[in-house]
Amino acid sequence: MKDQGGSIERVLRKVDLPYAILEQRELIVPLREQFRLLERAARETGDPYFGARLGQAVKSEDLSAFGAWVCKAGTLGDAMKRAHVGLNAMLQTSTVLTVSLNGSRVRWSIEFIEPETEGRHHNEFLALGYAMDIVRVYAGRRWTPDVVRTALPSGSPRAPLEDIFGANISHGHAVPAIEFSASLLGNTIFSGVLAPAEVTESCEPPVPRQSDVLSTTAAVIELALHEGYPRIDWVAAKLGTTPRSLQRRLSQHGTSFADLVDELLLRHAKRLLRGSTVPVTDIAIQLGYSDPAHFTRAFRRWTGESPSAYRHAASGG
Repeated sequence: MKDQGGSIERVLRKVDLPYAILEQRELIVPLREQFRLLERAARETGDPYFGARLGQAVKSEDLSAFGAWVCKAGTLGDAMKRAHVGLNAMLQTSTVLTVSLNGSRVRWSIEFIEPETEGRHHNEFLALGYAMDIVRVYAGRRWTPDVVRTALPSGSPRAPLEDIFGANISHGHAVPAIEFSASLLGNTIFSGVLAPAEVTESCEPPVPRQSDVLSTTAAVIELALHEGYPRIDWVAAKLGTTPRSLQRRLSQHGTSFADLVDELLLRHAKRLLRGSTVPVTDIAIQLGYSDPAHFTRAFRRWTGESPSAYRHAASGG
């Protein structure tokens, strides 16, 4: 984005998202927030095709653990099946992938059921870029689809997108898609393509399902932690609801926002105390506590001992 004269920091401030999402790919960002982020980035750069251009810059090793897991499948057809298994999740909330065969051609479509419209076409272009990159792992980096179908109005200019995608563009469709030869489905990883980053999981990396209220809320609380102590109004806004409604939904599942925050902070606190020599004061600040004494009292309430005592016991002292 800097190459196009934009400021990443300014965009993130405008959409109220932490810079950490650029450095920690495992962080989960709700789809509606992705829409807003891409729309703001497009305005910042003055590029009406920002999502499409970004999609062509994506490589499989940049797609997080999930993307790497998808691209470790034995064939392209299996990789597409993996993508279908995992993409209807928080990172791409309400995403529907569909494969249809028409003789010797495949149409791989990507539909977002999320009702938000601002920034939608940028995210659709980005998603098409993800799909194309998966195919390129098995067909070679120079591969391009036969046709890219978009949801832009049928009279929209085609030439700019044809230059970006390197393929024929067809506008006016209900669902974006790429079309290519069905003969590629049996392809194994192309010899000239670098293998995706190693994935420690032996199966699909865990990503919370849209219907899992506790996991999706916890995922956004994790995101909020990078902005300081998690606030319910921030988390509710990112989930597209109100604090009152969020508390009610959590109550129906036998918990509360405060309980979820405590669980997250305790998990992070234990990890930091066990796995580092970072001073307790610094850990408290990292977890969003302005006063380290508040963190010590909270940790004692959670575990019955002080952070220092826990670290000493964990180290075998």
